[in-house]
Amino acid sequence: MLRVLGHRSAACDRFTRRDLLRAGSLATLGLLTPTASAAPPHRAKAVILIDLFGGPSHIDTFDPKPDAPAEIRGEFGTIPTVLSGVRVTEHLPELAKRLGRTTLIRTVSHGYNSHNPYAVMTGYTGGQDQVDYHAKPSNHPSIPSVCQFFGVGCGGELPGYVMLPAFPGFSQGLRRAGPYGGYLGPKFDPLFSTCDPKWAKPKVEFYDHDHVPLGEPELPKGDGGLTLDALDTRRSLVAQLDTERRRFDTTADLPAKRAEAFALLTSPTARAAFDLTRESPRTRDRYGRDLFGNSTLLARRLVEAGVTFVTVHTEAAQGNGHWDTHENNFRMLRHILLPYLDRAVAALIDDLTDRGLMDSTLVLVQGDMGRSPRVNGKAGRDHWPQCGFCLVFGGGVKAGYVHGKSDKTAAYPVEHPVSPGDLAATTYHLMGVDPDGTVPDQTGRPVPISHGGGVVNAILV
Repeated sequence: MLRVLGHRSAACDRFTRRDLLRAGSLATLGLLTPTASAAPPHRAKAVILIDLFGGPSHIDTFDPKPDAPAEIRGEFGTIPTVLSGVRVTEHLPELAKRLGRTTLIRTVSHGYNSHNPYAVMTGYTGGQDQVDYHAKPSNHPSIPSVCQFFGVGCGGELPGYVMLPAFPGFSQGLRRAGPYGGYLGPKFDPLFSTCDPKWAKPKVEFYDHDHVPLGEPELPKGDGGLTLDALDTRRSLVAQLDTERRRFDTTADLPAKRAEAFALLTSPTARAAFDLTRESPRTRDRYGRDLFGNSTLLARRLVEAGVTFVTVHTEAAQGNGHWDTHENNFRMLRHILLPYLDRAVAALIDDLTDRGLMDSTLVLVQGDMGRSPRVNGKAGRDHWPQCGFCLVFGGGVKAGYVHGKSDKTAAYPVEHPVSPGDLAATTYHLMGVDPDGTVPDQTGRPVPISHGGGVVNAILV
């Protein structure tokens, strides 16, 4: 069986249109045709987006309410941070020490109640799961895809846009909407790494708090066992697709794209960038040797090697690593989620600072939503997109600043609500793309890239 970045179909049998388009995208990973853009001067040269899939509880992390009733405040105590009067949960001690190098937004608010990273990755909040749950060509393109459409992050030996440790939905055998090129086309899709999470016991329950997903992101494979080191021996893969692919796409410069793709995927630079063994044991310990820590460390390595956009998506197969804490919220946070977030993001802040990359790298840490103010009967918190957080640092944003204020139960913003569209517009602005710009959809109709959002000027230097 042939596996092209996770999709299976018969290698020498009939191909569906979707199979061909997805396989064809392998030949265009990171190989983009720059398009000029009228954009303001930018401050950031690279972006790392850490997507806390499932919806992290803002009350149990960066917006605690210690004076609220027990059914609101939950089980955790709070600790002071380096910022006067600002407290966070007791389980984020390292980030509490480093909050002076970040901007903390406490009022991310929208109406898209879904675990898809669609709003996070695009800024669009009008999606509906009935039509927008699965990735499809008519989806709005991701922020990195739009930037590459305008020529930002194009060129170089490495791809401009990489997603770690795998495509969103990989653990369920589906592709969630959000990270793709959408109606701009598959050539603006990211390069997805692959991973194979492991645990210490055979079965891991969805709300298990005992085991952390282990493993490392890997360069993608051409099929179920083919590594990139051997990919150049399988050029027949593309040859097998040529005839059928041309039926659907007669305009692509396939020979040139194919040559560029193989040059990329067999590149010593790519293999070196993905090789975490080149890091010292001390550095690896600081990030954590779990899947999230390894992914965050690899994100830094890729940016240092020249990749413009890197996204870390925290979904892990069979549970553990997700933030959808309808049950067992406090044990999952205490034993797994908060320790790895605290450790890895603190290490990233230190590394970017020490390596002189902080000013040129914009980092956003956020989730698809917050969690409900009231603790439910299963010691969990339910979906709550009305209020959440985003931790932002580097790349032209203020250090030691808190933006926005929620009400006394962290249910709704009372000052300075920020939408995913606002975060998208701010990212575009800092990357040198006009946030008021448009891109053409499948019919040629111009679509605003910020989806009604505006730059959050208050968080900028």
